[in-house]
Amino acid sequence: MKRLFSILAITCLMAIGTVNANATTFATTTATITTVAQEEPVSEDLSFHQELKKRFIEGGAGFMGVVLLCLILGLAIAIERIIYLNLSTTNTKKLTQNVEDALNSGGVEAAKEVCRNTKGPVASIFYQGLDRVDEGTDAAEKAVVAYGGVQMGQLEKNVSWISLFIALAPMLGFMGTVIGMISAFDKIEAAGDMNPSLVAGGIKVALLTTVFGLIVAIILQIFYNYIIAKIDSIVNDMEDASITLMDLLVRHKK
Repeated sequence: MKRLFSILAITCLMAIGTVNANATTFATTTATITTVAQEEPVSEDLSFHQELKKRFIEGGAGFMGVVLLCLILGLAIAIERIIYLNLSTTNTKKLTQNVEDALNSGGVEAAKEVCRNTKGPVASIFYQGLDRVDEGTDAAEKAVVAYGGVQMGQLEKNVSWISLFIALAPMLGFMGTVIGMISAFDKIEAAGDMNPSLVAGGIKVALLTTVFGLIVAIILQIFYNYIIAKIDSIVNDMEDASITLMDLLVRHKK
């Protein structure tokens, strides 16, 4: 019996020793894996949106916020102008044909009714010319020219603000560049040593503000050129339609 207890005790001791050895080996292996995982750099592929957000924050809230405000305001005005100009576009050939048919069938009042039911600056100019036709073709021509200038002013409304933001955004970026360089040189002066790590932050902020300012200017410039081209197209249609209207009125008077 004593021999049996001795054998059981020795077996338990050997089992406990094996478990402890395995636990020690497992802990050592786990610690090694953890150390290797910590030493390896974690490379994360950021999306374009995340990278843009990261760079925006690194550029500083001061100048980057003002540049972002220029972009928001410029885009808001550009979108409003694009919508207005698209709504102002009229099929001038169809309108001219409808006005001519109305003049031949129902006279000036019928032609004015056609213009009232048609949207756009060309129809408004036609209406003003038809409204003065009783005073003579010269009065009608003066009314068309005067109201054409008014309509042109409506088309170009707020476009100058877009050009302002186009010029302002890169200038703010360059100002951020200058301030960032001044900050970098201040750090060098305070440290008394030309350490690259001291100037890297200031130069990075300086370059980021310049890049974002140029990006904003490029985006707004594209919208601005489209708006100007659209305005020129509508103005050309207005001028051609005005000449056609005067020819119609002269023939109708005869």
